[in-house]
Amino acid sequence: MKNILKAFVVVVLFVASMNVQAQTNVKIGYVDFAQIVSLMPGQDSINTKLQAHVASLESQLKTMQNEYEAKINDYQATQATMSQIIKQTKEKEIMDLQQRIEAFNQQAQYEIQTKQQELTKPLIERIQRAIKAVGKENGFAYILNGNEQIILYSDGGINVLPLVKKKLGL
Repeated sequence: MKNILKAFVVVVLFVASMNVQAQTNVKIGYVDFAQIVSLMPGQDSINTKLQAHVASLESQLKTMQNEYEAKINDYQATQATMSQIIKQTKEKEIMDLQQRIEAFNQQAQYEIQTKQQELTKPLIERIQRAIKAVGKENGFAYILNGNEQIILYSDGGINVLPLVKKKLGL
């Protein structure tokens, strides 16, 4: 009988502790990640490096486009006096160059994205570490990105932007 009573007391205490845990509030915060990124020092340097890379790619593209236009103009000017084989060869050269330009354009877009990710990665990682530290130090269960408009409803929540800015020294 004593064992049953002890087991009953343990079960009651367990259920009571679960009920208390369920009633504790979960601390949720939010932060505007894009705003933090814009406030970070080094943005000008990142933008300058990215713009230099873009300018280099644009220069290469411009050279290819000038060559394409020159071939088109040459073809149009001399087409009447060309033999059929020369015409076909010139047309193939023009189409090949056009395809190379399109492929270069796609590759350039990929390179720009990759370069941007490469340049911003350390900055983003630093911000993420600061957000994680603020979350742990202040007892947040979740910190959401407030500018993404993923949250369909919120009854409160705590804006942790000032805490993250302080952590980053901004």
